[in-house]
Amino acid sequence: MMTKVLFVCMGNICRSPSAEGVFRRLVKDAGLSDVVRIESAGTHAFHIGEPPDARMQAAARKRGYDISEIRARQIRVDDFREFDMILAMDWDNLSLLQQQAPKQYQHKLMLLMRFANEYEEATVPDPYYGGPEGFAKVLDYIEDACQGLLEVVRKRATQYQAA
Repeated sequence: MMTKVLFVCMGNICRSPSAEGVFRRLVKDAGLSDVVRIESAGTHAFHIGEPPDARMQAAARKRGYDISEIRARQIRVDDFREFDMILAMDWDNLSLLQQQAPKQYQHKLMLLMRFANEYEEATVPDPYYGGPEGFAKVLDYIEDACQGLLEVVRKRATQYQAA
């Protein structure tokens, strides 16, 4: 049984592709790549087909994550059915997802930071209009939350293997 995780921010060029890259590596290192599918998307169509923001790529690269191959896409209606967990970076994007998602899929929508253990912030701030420190802070939050998310996904994979 595969667990499918979709990370969502506004344009899919900063936060959500970073979460995709961070979580992809954690999942690979945990030996779960065969049972976890990871993607990212944006609530808006501003940057469809574009790679992640160069500043986000640079910050990610400093920590050993290569997100250069990811291309921005907008969330699709099928995503609500297809993915098990749809994780928004902030309240605005969560609200947009809640407006778009059919009622039977609302339970899949959550904030990524609910899985954080070290940081108490509820959301991952948008670094787009700030300086380099904002991109580093985004990665701090994402790495923390993705560690917590990994434990949930690992537990889920173990339960399915036992069944």
